[in-house]
Amino acid sequence: MPLLYYWRGDNYARDLDFGTAYHLNQANPLLHEIDLGDSLWAFTRRRDGVYVLVAELVASAKTLNPKGYRYGPYRFWGDLRQSRYFRADGQPDVTMLIRSLSIRAGGDVLGRAFQGHAAVRRISEADHQLLTAYATKLPREPRARLVPEERLEALLLAGDEEAVAVLMRDEEPGLAEERRRYLTTEAVRRDRQHVEALRDLYDGRCQICEWAPRARYGADICEGHHVRWLSRGGDDALANMVLICPNHHRAIHRVDAPFDFAAGGFLLGEGIEWLSLNRHEIAA
Repeated sequence: MPLLYYWRGDNYARDLDFGTAYHLNQANPLLHEIDLGDSLWAFTRRRDGVYVLVAELVASAKTLNPKGYRYGPYRFWGDLRQSRYFRADGQPDVTMLIRSLSIRAGGDVLGRAFQGHAAVRRISEADHQLLTAYATKLPREPRARLVPEERLEALLLAGDEEAVAVLMRDEEPGLAEERRRYLTTEAVRRDRQHVEALRDLYDGRCQICEWAPRARYGADICEGHHVRWLSRGGDDALANMVLICPNHHRAIHRVDAPFDFAAGGFLLGEGIEWLSLNRHEIAA
C-alpha cells in the first residue's frame, strides 16, 4: 500500500540543511501500514507558496520511537538505494496532480487538507503510477546526498581533523553547508571524548554481544556508533551513540540497520540485535 505524505516546509528545509535523514516520524499509525518495498511520496509547500513533489521514500523498515517522542511514536525508514529526493526549485505546482488522485484534498489551500493525522494518506496503485510518471524527469536534490559514513566515523574516532576536512572538501558541490560545517568543525573535536566516556561506562565491552577486548587483551577495540548517522543530521552526543564491536559496527552500516527504540535494538535482516548492556539513555 503506497502512501502520500505532506511534509511541512520548515521540517523539510531543516532536514536538508542539517542532514537528510531518509526517515519520517508521525503520530498516525497509518505510517506503519505501508508494506516494505512500497513507496511513500512526499510533497511540500515552497516559500513562494507553490506545492512541489520532493521525495519518494521506498520502505525498508518500520520502528517505534521512545514514549512521548514529540514527533509521534511511528518511524518509517527509506531504502538508501531506491529512495529519491527531488529538487524543489524550478518545479511547477503539483496542486492539480494531487487533487486528481483518489484521495479527498479539497479546499482553497491544498495544505489545509493535510493537517494533523491527515498528513499521511493511503493512495491507490493507480495514484502511485501517476506520481511515478510525473517524477520521471524531476532532477535530484544534491543536498540529500550522503557522505561516506563508515570512512567519516573512522576519521572522527581517530580525531583526524585534517582528513575529515579533506573528505568534506572532496565531496561534490551541493552538500548542505550547515552539515559540512558541523562535521568539519564541531563533531571532529568532540567525538573522541564521547567514545572514551562510553568505553569507561561499559568497561570497553560491546553493548550488543558483550565482547570484552579490554579485559581479554588490555586494549580498547570497540567503537562508538551514532544511532542517527552524523551525515543524516545526528548529533555527536552520548544520547545518540552506542559502543559496539567492529563486526557489529560494520554490519549495521553495511545494511543500514535502523534502531528500534521500543525494542531496544538494531533491525538486522529478519532479526534484531538487542542491546544487552544499556546504562545510558538513548534518544531519538
